[in-house]
Amino acid sequence: MAKGGFPKGMGMGGANMNQMMKQAQKMQEQMLKMQQEMEEKQFEATAGGGAVKVVVSGKREVTSIELKPEVVDPDDIEMLQDLMIAAINEAMRKMEADSTAQMGQLTGGLNIPGLF
Repeated sequence: MAKGGFPKGMGMGGANMNQMMKQAQKMQEQMLKMQQEMEEKQFEATAGGGAVKVVVSGKREVTSIELKPEVVDPDDIEMLQDLMIAAINEAMRKMEADSTAQMGQLTGGLNIPGLF
């Protein structure tokens, strides 16, 4: 066995390890920047032909809901609830799709669990 503890050819060269560490640090910095940019984005969706409009932030928070007066029918609360759910879910899907696309650009398509 060689002095370093690994048989010859099995250890990682110092230059290779330093390069990998630099790449990992650069990727981490890019991920932090991407997360900050993502948190500042807004994703909008509508339902009922625009009767309900929802805006979701990149932080996965509903930031606004707008209702057209004609959609507010006291005799049909269920329809309004359904429209709100549809708009919120669509805004969330848009946000998730953007987040996935951004992460794919950073990781080159690798699926790394827990990043977003």
